[in-house]
Amino acid sequence: MKRIEPVPLLLAILAVAAVMAIGVFIARQSATGIAVSTLTFITIMGAGFVRKKRMRE
Repeated sequence: MKRIEPVPLLLAILAVAAVMAIGVFIARQSATGIAVSTLTFITIMGAGFVRKKRMRE
């Protein structure tokens, strides 16, 4: 069994929380909240992909 890495796990949890926030802000009809949550999600996912690329090198 592989060891659980804490940083990728944290990034995954934060990404899921950002997607959930997008849903909440859609329900509340808050365009600002949707935009901020979307940018947060893109940033977190980007950081995860960059980290994964660096780990492979």
